[in-house]
Amino acid sequence: MHGSELLGSGDLARCCCLMGWAPWPGVPAIRHGRSIDSAGILVKDAPMLGIDLKGKRAFIAGVADDGGFGFAIAKCLYEAGATVCVGTWPPAYGVFTKLLEKGKFDESLTLRDGSKMEFEKIYALDADYDTLEDIPEELRESRRYKQHNDVSIAGVAAEMKKDFGDTPLDMVVHSLANGPEVKKPLLETSRKGYLAAVGVSAYSYASLVSHFGSLVKPGGSFVALSYMAAARVIPFYGGGMSSAKAALESDTRVLAYEAGRKWGHRVNSISAGPYNSRAAGAIGPMQLMIDYASKNSPLTSELTAEEVGTSTAFLCSSLSSGITGTVMYVDKGYHTMGMTVELADEISAVVGPSHGRG
Repeated sequence: MHGSELLGSGDLARCCCLMGWAPWPGVPAIRHGRSIDSAGILVKDAPMLGIDLKGKRAFIAGVADDGGFGFAIAKCLYEAGATVCVGTWPPAYGVFTKLLEKGKFDESLTLRDGSKMEFEKIYALDADYDTLEDIPEELRESRRYKQHNDVSIAGVAAEMKKDFGDTPLDMVVHSLANGPEVKKPLLETSRKGYLAAVGVSAYSYASLVSHFGSLVKPGGSFVALSYMAAARVIPFYGGGMSSAKAALESDTRVLAYEAGRKWGHRVNSISAGPYNSRAAGAIGPMQLMIDYASKNSPLTSELTAEEVGTSTAFLCSSLSSGITGTVMYVDKGYHTMGMTVELADEISAVVGPSHGRG
């Protein structure tokens, strides 16, 4: 640049920041992530790009123990600064809250700085029912239900509004699924079992967005958990659950449009890889599925619940403000593969080493 050329204010600011100088009095310069005041003195580490959920509140539907994705998501959102409320299935509510009170989850609740996550409130939630009137009277009067008021989706939404005000939420996570006949092949699945799987595992997301949409501040985020069986054949994942996950992912796109236009909310899903949670144990020998996925994925390490948690935190943060109607795969790249590594090795032995293999 010649001395006769004039710098615009934007050019001046960029040049000064690159050199570590203050562009003008009172405005700090940034140099290698550090803040320098107008006198050129290093003040402190400058804030770097990160997930900041301070002052925000999350509701996670489907947390009943410390071993699943829901708990890990709660922990990541909390660690990012959010307050966290959860919805727990009524039959599991008593055990879950008692174990919390007795400190049985203390190790799982511990954060990186040594402090412990605390749930702001735990609601009894049965996502199989949209309103109190939908719950059969016999079930409402049963021991594990009658101690709570209204455990339907609409009931919990109304209770949250009563507890925290008209728009108390910033993010809602759908972390629940149930297929009563999940071990049955689709050919042997009853209509009742099929519809039950779709109702709890898929329609409940639409109901959650419908009933909680007005409680979420404009620009809020909804996230659901899906699985690759929505788009691929996974034997032994039966009882209509693959159909439920396909419906969930389709609904994610439609809900993104409708909730985006109505409230300005974003709606996404995460397709997580196999993980050995307590709930997943009902499907079958999960470790075999995990080992197979690890052996045949681009990234060979096993998926952790925390990786799903941090990905959810990203989708709930302003960093993902341009993302909606998306199914994000968090599975070490397993969904990209079209051939097993074993078969690739056999072919390689005949035609020579393939590219990209170590």
